[in-house]
Amino acid sequence: MKAAGGPGGHGHADHGPAGCECPQGAREGHRRAVAAFVAMRERFAAGEGLPAALAHSAGASRQWVSDELAHAARTVLDCGQAESTAWRDAVWRRTLLVVWGAVGALLIGQLATALGTGWSVARTAGLTAALVTGALLTLTARLHYGNGGPLAPLVGEDNRMSTSRSLAAAWLLLAVFSVLVLAVELAVDPGDRDRIAGGLSLGHAAGLLTVAALTCVAAVLARLVVAARVRAQRLQKVRAVRPRAADLLTDDAGRGSFADAQYVVVHAVALTFAAVRLAREPWRLPELPWGLVLLAVVSVLMYLTGKYAEGGRPTVLSVVRVRPEEGGIDRDAPIRTGDDIEIRGNGFVPPGAGDPDRLARMVVRIGAVHVHVPLVPVAGGFSNPTDTALTVPVPVDVEPGRVDVQVVTASGAETNRYQIDVLD
Repeated sequence: MKAAGGPGGHGHADHGPAGCECPQGAREGHRRAVAAFVAMRERFAAGEGLPAALAHSAGASRQWVSDELAHAARTVLDCGQAESTAWRDAVWRRTLLVVWGAVGALLIGQLATALGTGWSVARTAGLTAALVTGALLTLTARLHYGNGGPLAPLVGEDNRMSTSRSLAAAWLLLAVFSVLVLAVELAVDPGDRDRIAGGLSLGHAAGLLTVAALTCVAAVLARLVVAARVRAQRLQKVRAVRPRAADLLTDDAGRGSFADAQYVVVHAVALTFAAVRLAREPWRLPELPWGLVLLAVVSVLMYLTGKYAEGGRPTVLSVVRVRPEEGGIDRDAPIRTGDDIEIRGNGFVPPGAGDPDRLARMVVRIGAVHVHVPLVPVAGGFSNPTDTALTVPVPVDVEPGRVDVQVVTASGAETNRYQIDVLD
């Protein structure tokens, strides 16, 4: 993969294979585009592939390399979006296989357990409720087949699997399934009306209803908190390429999140307990012990607290002139047009924005001039920009005098304004 170009021109290398837009080869096309990009970055990091006409100018070489990497990053992004589209087209069918596979497994399990004791009304009710639930999920999948099927309501605005929505949906699904079981039993065996009515009483259902209501409220509150913090620029959200199951346990950067993990684990245990209780006592709603309900409440509060505390506004703390490496240049001097400045602070690269196409979107406003942050490759990544520092040149278009410096991150959030003096 060789980059070609001459002075003042931007010849582009072979950034990736064609055909990544084809759904049948979207995943392979994306992988090849990523591999091509990584190979290009490593070549540039090793100082290879630069046009000879630009070798004499560090600034021109850096800009040329940045433009090439930005172009290649857009190709990777296009292939990633093609893979995401193919995934959405296929996932609704896969989820239906899982749903009806679970119904089939339930039927096999009931047949196996009925060999010694015989078929019962409870088994008929459980199987009928499973068929109705599967049909409802199938209808949902068909209505949202282009957006992930049954998973569509569980995906947040940032195109990630929402932990709060997923758990709220799980509790609602269990509650609906339980009521369906009791309804079918009542329809098949009206003589058992008194026992089923007692199983629907508040004394039995209070724990289940409490946890289901709390998880639904948590899903709504989490959305409101995140939306409010994003509007206030106290939280940066970057849209993911596609939802992943790992989103339930990680933050936007893919790192493990304690608040999300404990929320999933605690409620998974509680859901398992409730399901076992329903299987053992199918004539009444699952009765959750109040100790388990209290644990679920603590888990909800911890999750919401984590949502409120995460993130932060990007901030510029200082701006300094970069010490030049060339000989004969005054290393101790004021900032002038043509100099490089280093902006120090935090929050410049929000979680989930570490991909090259996201980094290439970063902009620094120096006065009225918008400067795109150059990508500087090193082995295994980039030395510029980073979350705490970034380097940009001061263009000749900047008017001398006191000007404001402000960073616009990939999420669209703006930092505070920091004033510097630019001399002729």
